[in-house]
Amino acid sequence: MSVAMTNCGKLGWVSDSGGYRYDSCDPLSGHLWPPMPSVFLELAQAAARAAEFPEYIPDACLLNRYEPGARLTLHQDKDERDFEAPIVSVSLGLPAVFLFGGDARTDKHRRVPLQHGDVVVWGGPARLHHHGVLALQDGHHPILGSQRLNLTLRKAG
Repeated sequence: MSVAMTNCGKLGWVSDSGGYRYDSCDPLSGHLWPPMPSVFLELAQAAARAAEFPEYIPDACLLNRYEPGARLTLHQDKDERDFEAPIVSVSLGLPAVFLFGGDARTDKHRRVPLQHGDVVVWGGPARLHHHGVLALQDGHHPILGSQRLNLTLRKAG
């Protein structure tokens, strides 16, 4: 992963000598993660309802920042406790190409172009499919400049 990450919500994604995991505190400061802004929660819930996940209440939001050249290799999100809850992904800034595959890393994947403002929801049988992002191309977005921000909302706890 060549992406910078920040967290908000009840749980945050942590990487330290203990490995990767969700935790309620920032390991650097020892403080609780900042609360999820209500606008993030409302957007995620509206998107999930539109995708027929009416009971969705995310408790974690990972904010990934991509600069040109940054990418996210194919992976599965399987560290959450509830695989019934979907993942909601919001794209802002530079366009990107989202890779969406299958159960196995080697399964054929689709390339889905994402623009500023696009929202992707996946759950149900596809919840554990492999996914990633191709290397971000150079460019300039009128609001965010030379970067892409991605909000990934999920029910982790």
